[in-house]
Amino acid sequence: MIPALLLQAGVPLLARWLGQALGGIEHPAAKAASKSLGEVGEAIAAERIDPEQLAAAQRHLEEMTKIDGENYRATLAEVNATARIEAQSDDPYVRRMRPTFGYVMAITWAAQMAAIAWAIVATPKDAAQIVEALGALSLMWSVGLSVLGVYVYKRSADKAVSAGVTPPEAAIATIAKILKR
Repeated sequence: MIPALLLQAGVPLLARWLGQALGGIEHPAAKAASKSLGEVGEAIAAERIDPEQLAAAQRHLEEMTKIDGENYRATLAEVNATARIEAQSDDPYVRRMRPTFGYVMAITWAAQMAAIAWAIVATPKDAAQIVEALGALSLMWSVGLSVLGVYVYKRSADKAVSAGVTPPEAAIATIAKILKR
């Protein structure tokens, strides 16, 4: 949906938007690209770029968008096929993998917090080091909790669909529909 909207905007608008976005990045390459895209935008506005070349660039953009869309659809089809196979599985573990992962995360979290609390109470002089070491685990927990969040979100959507409720559209899809009007 978004590539189609960007495609309708055309090369001039994309050059301007990308140039402005890159201008906010503090890196010499991003600044140089921003400046170059600004110059391209000015040249297009002043009609110093051959319209045929601009049309060719637009066609190239359309073709690249089409290829990306086809790749996205193929990937989505594979993911959906895998999800359908999982949903149809008679293997009890496949159907209970999400709750099992949630319980494992909850038990592990509780055990870790209990151990940390005990360690701080037992050795208060080491409390600062213990809390600092806990910070080193934040990446591990962020990955696990992110996976759990996706599981919960996806399961909620699955339950809504099986109950006959159409899940709400993503915000981007809603915005795209508004812009198309």
